[in-house]
This record gives sequence, structure tokens and C-alpha cells, in this order.
Amino acid sequence: MITKIPFNNNTCDWININVDSSVELEQFYKEYDIDDEVVAYSLDRNERAHLEYDAATNTFVLFFNVPNPGKIDNHYETIPMTFLIKGQQLITVTNSKNHYVTEKLKNYLANNDAMSTFKCLFSCLFLITDSFFPYVEEMDIDRKIINDKLKEKTTKQNLLSLSDLETGIVYFVSASKQNLVLLEQVKTHVVYRTLDASEKEQFDDAVIEAKQLVEMTQLSSQILQQLSGTYNNILNNNLNDTIKILTVLSILLTVPTIVTGFFGMNMPLPLEHNALGWVTTIAISLVLWFVLSYILRRLLRR
Repeated sequence: MITKIPFNNNTCDWININVDSSVELEQFYKEYDIDDEVVAYSLDRNERAHLEYDAATNTFVLFFNVPNPGKIDNHYETIPMTFLIKGQQLITVTNSKNHYVTEKLKNYLANNDAMSTFKCLFSCLFLITDSFFPYVEEMDIDRKIINDKLKEKTTKQNLLSLSDLETGIVYFVSASKQNLVLLEQVKTHVVYRTLDASEKEQFDDAVIEAKQLVEMTQLSSQILQQLSGTYNNILNNNLNDTIKILTVLSILLTVPTIVTGFFGMNMPLPLEHNALGWVTTIAISLVLWFVLSYILRRLLRR
């Protein structure tokens, strides 16, 4: 589906193409004389954030990471979105997973109609970057909840939930870094020199917001890594304590085995004809058991 919205006193157009197949997109790109290579980039769900510029057709193309609002395997991921500027037209390519961005841009244009295509583009990038923060805050809240549960009991389910959070924040850290690198590339591009003061100001706002997002996602990622490492150490310590207890028990259980084995040999032995020999055997085992237990306790306290 293709929608067209004029802005800046009808001198500019925003065209959005909402497709999930290449047929309609190829026809549109052919009509507007856009390179076929951009079609493949636009439909690639794993495309990294970068820019393309076709000097022959004066087409400026950006591929920007946006958050995917739906969780995949219990964690958030990101998906690329395509932006093209050709003349006085801003063209966006969306699909079912990132189409929600167009609603944000519609609302923004409704209140800020007087802007150029590049200012509109940078405003959209700012809005997209800003849309990451609620998801990061949600993951921070989930982290606190899971941390409280893990303090009560370190269960497999809670550890898996913590792992899902780590996976989601890794996607956001990578996407935010790619977006920031992309914006820094724009600043060194020849197109940037043609921007006016208002457009550069909006671009700088987008860069500042992108840097804040990188810092926030990195902080959340570091906290999750530290939390995961802490519980990993706790589990290792618990395992060491368990092995230590089992080792002590196995050593202590060898005492009665040795004593009873000695008196069970098929040869003349002390107490062999004593009616209370079995009681004496048990007593010897208990004395040796307590002595060995005392020695092991002293050793473990060091």
C-alpha cells in the first residue's frame, strides 16, 4: 500500500510504501528511477544501518534500525527501515513490523508542517531513536523484578528470563551503535554541506539523542552482564559447597566400613568370641568417626 502526504505548503511530499514483497517495490523504484540494488536492501530484514548515495539520480538513501515492538523468543529485536530522499520527496519503505513508525511521523507532520525533506528525515530519525527508550526502561524494570526473584531462589526459569533480557539488550546495543555510526557518516558526507542551519540543528538533535541511547543501552548491558556473572559465581559456590559436603560424608562413611571390614575377615581376631564384640565394633567406629569429623571440621574452617 502506498500513501502520499504533502507538507511544507505542498512543496514536498512524504511517500510511504508498506510492502512485504519485492514486486510492488520494484515497480515503484522503476517508476521513480531508483537503483534496483536499493530494492534488495529495503527488503533485507538483516540489513545493517548504512547510507547510500546515487549521484547520477541524486538519490540519498538511509537504512536505519528501529525497534521491533513484538517480542521474538521472549526478547526484543530490531529491524531496518529504509528512507530515501529524491528531490523534494521523502520516501519511506515499511513492512508489517515497523509500520508503526509512520504513525509517529504523521502526528509529527500534523503539528510541524513547515519543514524541508531533510529536516523531516532527521526529525523522523529523532523520533525513532526516542522510541527505543521505553523498551530499554521496560527491560530495566524486568531486570529488577527478575533480580528480586533470584535473590529469593535461583531457579532455572529465572535464569532463562535473565538470559532473554541479555539477548534483547545486545540487539539494542548493536542497533544503537550502528545508528550513531550512520549519523556520523552523514556528517562527513557531501550532502551535509548542502544543508541549511535549521536542518543541521535538527540533525544535531538526532545525533545527541543517538548518543544518549548508546550510553543507556551500554549501561543496561553492563548491569545485566554483572548480574549474570554474580549469579554464575553464586551457583559455582553452591556447587563447591555441595561437593565439599559430599566429600566429607564419603570420607566419614569409610570409617565404619573399614572397622567392620577388619572384624569381618575370615581369620582369628580380637573379640571374636566375645558376646558383646559387635557393640565394641560399633563403639570403635563411632569414636573414630567423631575424631575424624573433628579433624575435618578444623581443616574446613581454615
